[in-house]
Amino acid sequence: MSEVQYIGAGGTPEDRLTDHSLYFNREISWLAFNRRVLEEALDPSWPLLERVKFLSIFHSNLDEFFMIRVSGLHEQLEASVTERSADGLSAPEQLRRIREIVENDAGVATRLLLDDLRPRLAEAGVRILEWTEIEPERRKELSAYFESVVFPVLTPLAFDPAHPFPFVSNLSLSLAVELAEKKEKRAAFARVKVPASLGRFVPIPGAPERTFEFIPLEKLVEANLDRLFPGMQILGASAFRVTRDADIEIREDEAGDLLDSVAENVRRRRFGAAIRLEVERRCPETVRELLRTELELEPDDVYETDGPLGAADLLSVMKLDLPQLKDSPFLPASRGLFDPPANVFDIIRKGDVLLHQPYDSFDPVLHFLERAADDRDVLAIKMTLYRTGTDSPIVDALARAAENGKQVAVLVELKARFDEENNIQWARSLERAGVHVAYGVGGLKTHAKIALVVRREGTTMRRYVHVGTGNYNRATARVYTDLGLFTARADFGHDASELFNFLTGFSRKTKYRRLTVAPSGLHEKVLSLIDAEAEKARQGKPSGIVAKMNALVDPSVIRALYRASQAGVPIDLAVRGICCLRPGVPGVSETIRVSSVVGRFLEHSRAFSFGVGEEEEIYLSSADWMPRNFFARVELMVPVLDEKAKEKIRQEIFAEFRADNSRARDLQPDGSYVRRHPAPGEASRDAQSDLVDRLARRGLKAVPSL
Repeated sequence: MSEVQYIGAGGTPEDRLTDHSLYFNREISWLAFNRRVLEEALDPSWPLLERVKFLSIFHSNLDEFFMIRVSGLHEQLEASVTERSADGLSAPEQLRRIREIVENDAGVATRLLLDDLRPRLAEAGVRILEWTEIEPERRKELSAYFESVVFPVLTPLAFDPAHPFPFVSNLSLSLAVELAEKKEKRAAFARVKVPASLGRFVPIPGAPERTFEFIPLEKLVEANLDRLFPGMQILGASAFRVTRDADIEIREDEAGDLLDSVAENVRRRRFGAAIRLEVERRCPETVRELLRTELELEPDDVYETDGPLGAADLLSVMKLDLPQLKDSPFLPASRGLFDPPANVFDIIRKGDVLLHQPYDSFDPVLHFLERAADDRDVLAIKMTLYRTGTDSPIVDALARAAENGKQVAVLVELKARFDEENNIQWARSLERAGVHVAYGVGGLKTHAKIALVVRREGTTMRRYVHVGTGNYNRATARVYTDLGLFTARADFGHDASELFNFLTGFSRKTKYRRLTVAPSGLHEKVLSLIDAEAEKARQGKPSGIVAKMNALVDPSVIRALYRASQAGVPIDLAVRGICCLRPGVPGVSETIRVSSVVGRFLEHSRAFSFGVGEEEEIYLSSADWMPRNFFARVELMVPVLDEKAKEKIRQEIFAEFRADNSRARDLQPDGSYVRRHPAPGEASRDAQSDLVDRLARRGLKAVPSL
């Protein structure tokens, strides 16, 4: 990007802070994040299969980007929206820039796979072979597998005047087959869908001991096309893949039953408008044009590649029993925090407990809810569920609590993108168990993570609260970094009760004692905290802001940070993904530093510090600093009041990521990211690895992951 030239001759200082040149484009910033994921796949310091994992995540991220973000830009075009992004780009300009970046990065990813990772995998005993590379005897066995297992599942679909163009579902892999009548020599076209239900990679029989050999399923199908089209001459075949708009819209005001409405919209997701067509480079121009025309796409919506389509499927090789090619397994012990015979409630009542996953186990959260389900003194359990996963002991505990006669109320967010089907199933199973299930507040997505347990203790009622930055999901708690706080403070409990009345009833409560809740007050609170630090700096008092989040997009928050920087506030931001703020601009953001870490664990925790010394306030939150979090979701931000918990956040989050000189990358004023490296004589510091090592030094053993 070009050097920033933002200060004009006229206008107020506030006007100048709205200059387009002071903001990075949201979509391009996201692509920069995905490039950082790709760079980890390029890094030979990772074990080989971990590099394959990063490559798979890069492709999976890109699929979602097209389904949601690129589809949104297409919708803007169709609706003739003329509004420009914060950096001044129109929708067509953004789409052109996106194509340039994606073509470049996807090309790098393909070369990485073909020229580096596949040869290294082959050396390590993992071979992904073409049909022509397989010996004739082993081909016979594969053909027998095709005949008995694959052939019955396939449904060739012709396209000619008598057959309409077949529907191609979202992200499905297909073969475009060119055919001709052997006698008439008349050209024909057919589509063969490669069945995802059979797995992408087929084991090849007779592999040497301690080696794994596979053929991609589409290559096996292609090699046996004569069985699908007897009597026809096969002129050629090539793979293609379609990405469709998957950002479903739910009109809650028109939906008689939200559960049924979401279920219907999920079913319709695979029928959304086509957004991207991916083809193999060998795909003939005639076939390419046929597909493009029938899918109603423009030439710039077609992407070609030399590598396999749907490369996100490479993640399946992580299941291979090759521990020497992976990170050492790590699952921290719970330190016996809530283990029987310890009383969960006694521990929380003595003082707040802060957990930092995955370095601290998620088990205490499970123990908390399981104990509540069986404790005869517990009268009620209330919680929010956003993404719980496919196998959830939390859901089991809630159902058991209801069966034990406790009042259980759960807000299940049905609109959690790509988790709708799981959440629909959980909602229905909870309702069958007698749980009071709500689906959120009209027009808002409930992204807050909170659980409330009401317990009778003698003649009083005490409320126990857990609030966190991440989902109540045991699987992701092993690979996402998140914070969770247990407290029995009366004001937190009072606020939690008021919040659930808002979520499940008709309460219009907007002000709380300790909780800050979006959309009623979070945006204003964040702005006021930033402005307060700016005012301290103007008065010559010590000031400072440290914030860790996943994304920074909201323009008014960015302007507030610019004003604070102009006042002299030191600002240190750890933003894993999208960052639209431009740091280091003279006269605007000179005191702002932005870094990003992409590592073994997905950085998902959100923690904020305002002030220094005795005036420092620390918060954890479910919300990133984005308009959708501030205005379109129910989110929470809570203060951390316990001094030990505060120090844990300072040391394990703020200090560690400031000191990281190996994995962290610093955002430059031109939008590029520069990876940190140890100075001469300086020890290497990797925040995530250092925390794992610290755990080991405390005497906790890493045990195999489940």
